[in-house]
Amino acid sequence: MKTQLIPIILAGGKGERFWPVSRLKRPKQFLCLDGSGRSLLQSTADRLLGLAGGWDNLWVITSEIIADGIKEQLPDLPESNILIEPQGKDTAPAVAWATLEVSKKYGKDAIVGFFPADHWIKDTVAYEKTLQTATQQAKSEPSIVTLGITPNQPATGYGYIEQGIEKDRINDLPIYKVARFTEKPDRPTAQSFIDTGKFSWNSGMFIFQAGVVLNELQKYAPKLFNLIAEKGKDAYAELAKESIDYALMEKTQLACVLPANFGWDDLGDWNGVERLLKGDRDNVELGRHIGKNTQDAVIYTSDSDEVIVTIGLKDVVIVRDGNVTLVVDKNHTQEIKQVVKSLSDEPDLKHLL
Repeated sequence: MKTQLIPIILAGGKGERFWPVSRLKRPKQFLCLDGSGRSLLQSTADRLLGLAGGWDNLWVITSEIIADGIKEQLPDLPESNILIEPQGKDTAPAVAWATLEVSKKYGKDAIVGFFPADHWIKDTVAYEKTLQTATQQAKSEPSIVTLGITPNQPATGYGYIEQGIEKDRINDLPIYKVARFTEKPDRPTAQSFIDTGKFSWNSGMFIFQAGVVLNELQKYAPKLFNLIAEKGKDAYAELAKESIDYALMEKTQLACVLPANFGWDDLGDWNGVERLLKGDRDNVELGRHIGKNTQDAVIYTSDSDEVIVTIGLKDVVIVRDGNVTLVVDKNHTQEIKQVVKSLSDEPDLKHLL
């Protein structure tokens, strides 16, 4: 059976910067962080269902530790469409294995798309138009179409994609040959990229014909491809941890970038929640909060019976979940990941992970 697009959701991430709400068995993609009532994973699936033509053509690749949670979050997803990695080895093995499995069912001419489970998208109509355009491009010629997010600040936490020549224009959207990828530049370099008007953030979303990427992997990552082709997920123990950007996208000559403008955020930490929900309010409050002289704070409690009281605070994140309370300056939220790592080194605290 052929469908226009076979979406594969990458759902193996841990979301450690959202600890303590995000835990090993309840990672960021299982959380509702925008007040919609749907988790990030569920919202991602909702956006892709129409393009997939229903649940039978939607796939998820994830880790063993949260596979049961995936089934609970997406009860209509066929269990056979959940690919469970035995170990986390970054995105290159995930893309290689999932693409191979999908090609076995749909054929090598199937158009496949990969989508992180934890992104927030504002304009679903523009999102669908963009994906339909990318699908048409992938059908028309051998190409790997990556979606580039138009930068609104010189962010240093994202990879950047430089646009080369314009290859085509489909549905009034331009598609460019990728000139180069640059990983996480410093701030002055990021600003210089933005000033040219030719750079996008690398969203981690890309669309291609299954056979095209399998051929490119065989060419540029032969060890990875051959092990996956021979052993499937049993190859993971022998594979290196490697991103698809490094293994393939930075080497292939078939990469295209489609600049996307549908309102996007990767919600990397608690400051991402503030970007979504702050508006003109003094604070972002997800839970009961009584504040006096408190400004620009993010307050979260998972228990509706609990109250967080603050006095004289500014630019802080306060998160209460179970028996853990986190208080952190908003400028230091990236360091939450380091705290989580330190917990894993303490036997009597591992239960908090």
